[in-house]
Amino acid sequence: MATAPHTHATSEAEEMYLITIAMAMEDGHEGPVPLPHLGREMDVSRVSANEMVKKLVEKGYVTYTPYRGVALTEAGTRIANDVLRRRRLWAVFLSEHLGLSASAADTVACEFEHITPSEVAGRLSSFLGDPTVGPSGKPIPAAEGTTSPAGRSLADSPVGQAVVVRSIEGDPSLRAFLADEGIVEGASLLVTALANDGGCLVESPSATVRLSARAAGVVRVATA
Repeated sequence: MATAPHTHATSEAEEMYLITIAMAMEDGHEGPVPLPHLGREMDVSRVSANEMVKKLVEKGYVTYTPYRGVALTEAGTRIANDVLRRRRLWAVFLSEHLGLSASAADTVACEFEHITPSEVAGRLSSFLGDPTVGPSGKPIPAAEGTTSPAGRSLADSPVGQAVVVRSIEGDPSLRAFLADEGIVEGASLLVTALANDGGCLVESPSATVRLSARAAGVVRVATA
């Protein structure tokens, strides 16, 4: 049986390196990502990581700073965001419609992220209601040529930080649930605890609320 064609000029291995760098930055890593980190995350030797980084530098996807590590260029960021968008859209589908756990959905979605055409990704997003976060609360990058919601996700706010709700994405039923708990645009919230699954505990003007990773992810906030 013929395999589906790859959708980018980059190889799957190259894309995996690019999204690994992007996810490290997403998780709060500041500055260039060290090669040992890439090697651990990709489960390859430092020599192999170094060889791939050289290829990515030659293609203009990353910059390399000796003794510090690598950083994505604008071109590398576009590719990483495109791949992560496809991956997290599939994870939402697998989680919400097939009942997979967040971690299982992400594992399966990793198989689809490299072979999904742009048109299919667009239709998948529309079918799902254009979600902005995946099952684990991580943001789904906007399609190229569009903008991401303003502010950061509530799920990315540290414990003890007071924040103000800037906007709320998601489907009407989720927005209605949040509104019932006092989480509306302009409301002041306090993050009191973070869960291992990406969820969090917050104090709203009317209640103390336990939010799932997905619910927290659709709430865009700014520091109060």
